[in-house]
Amino acid sequence: MAEHTRRTVLRGTAGLAAAGALTGLGASETAARPAGKVTARHYPFLEGAFAPVTEELTAFDLPVTGRIPRELNGRFLRNGPNVLGLEDPRAHHWMLGEGMVHGVRLRDGRAEWYRNRWVRSAQVARKLGLPYPGPVPQEDFACNTHVIPYRGRILTLQESGPLPYELDGDLDTVGTYDFQGTLEGTFTAHTKFDVHSGELHAVTYHPAWDHVRHLVVDGAGRLARTTRIPVADAPMMHDFALTERYVVVFDIPVTFDAAAAEQGAPVPYSWNRHHPTRVGVMRRDGGPVRWFGIEPVFFSHTLNAYDEDGCVVVDLTTYPAPFHVAGRGSDGPYARGTSKLERWTVDLRHGRVRQRVLDDRPQEFPRVNESLVSRRHRYGYTAAAAELTAAYLTPDGGTPPDDAFSNALVKHDLLRGTTEVHRLPRGAAAGEAVFVPRDAAGRQAAEDDGYAIAYVHDPDRGAADLVILAAQDFTGEPVARVHLPGRVPLGFHGSWIADA
Repeated sequence: MAEHTRRTVLRGTAGLAAAGALTGLGASETAARPAGKVTARHYPFLEGAFAPVTEELTAFDLPVTGRIPRELNGRFLRNGPNVLGLEDPRAHHWMLGEGMVHGVRLRDGRAEWYRNRWVRSAQVARKLGLPYPGPVPQEDFACNTHVIPYRGRILTLQESGPLPYELDGDLDTVGTYDFQGTLEGTFTAHTKFDVHSGELHAVTYHPAWDHVRHLVVDGAGRLARTTRIPVADAPMMHDFALTERYVVVFDIPVTFDAAAAEQGAPVPYSWNRHHPTRVGVMRRDGGPVRWFGIEPVFFSHTLNAYDEDGCVVVDLTTYPAPFHVAGRGSDGPYARGTSKLERWTVDLRHGRVRQRVLDDRPQEFPRVNESLVSRRHRYGYTAAAAELTAAYLTPDGGTPPDDAFSNALVKHDLLRGTTEVHRLPRGAAAGEAVFVPRDAAGRQAAEDDGYAIAYVHDPDRGAADLVILAAQDFTGEPVARVHLPGRVPLGFHGSWIADA
């Protein structure tokens, strides 16, 4: 097999020729498609709430309905794919759009500014007609999946290949970031920062590896330890879990498809029914991994995890098997069913995993009070976006009924087993909700003493609002709505970056 990098594997659209490659199907799936009448195609991840914006905007002194809490001083940033200069929609995949960060600056009860900026990789700079400073990294990409604060820096993240890109406080790109020269190659889209130890954890993967890597960045900001975990078939590991004692990895049957890569498939990862589904538990300081087999399922995102009475408890979102990351006739992932929030309890004494559904309504992007990452939590927050769910259920151009799903932000009380739902109107697509503590120093009286904030589309204005909810009055009217001058397409993940 030829050597594959992110540039050759995930950006290999130049050589698209076969119809299967144009639709992002693996080789085996392409061969199974019967010949017949060509039907009109639509591209759900280029339309509606997903439609990319075409301009970078800057606006000051934004209008507000309600009152912004004066203790919210910082930036709310969210990253997501926003394809730039697309010539052929058949070569598009949602996960490969160039990263664009949307941000609102809050200070002293005012919304000072809104900005949206493409992450300036070499390719983005070229498309915008701008110079790219310095040499081009080997596996360069405009990171589109997450944006996080890290020791006074703002980092955009992408899995399986490129280095993070650093942004400044105005969202302009500074350049790639390698943790003081200690990170070589691939990083992750989902880090876990443990406020107690000061460590930043990551699990990374690459199609050319026979293993995945657990990375630990120490309190000085340097990569201090790398542990290689052998795995077969080069599986995709988008997220992982961290507890006070353990790292938890999810080895699922979405694996690298070399035949699809050779044909030029934009995302050459396929559901592999021959690959076992496993949960791996390893001590944080390294050592052997204990594997626990489970029935096939697609693990999407971790809410949080913690240790309890000889068990590891993980709250997470899942989709039923099989799950097609590369889609089947659409320009994004395809699911056989809707997502749900589950709790997996890994019983280390008895060698088994107990799986329980916490909430079966379609929902994604689970978040927790970040001060509790790796420790026991009570509350979690998720988003239900009707267009996201519908797009995932769109094989070969079909669409569910308009009223099949709803828009909402959801607060989960995982101690009592209850939910509070902040319902949103039709067309008001909601992005990931991030919890922000009322006290920036983390001295809140209760775990939910703070705010849940998210970008929500306003269908009447055709633009987005930054919605601020009081977490302890979750179903009530928003504390404030900051009215943005443009749309924020449905995307991926973000962070509240408090002023120092």
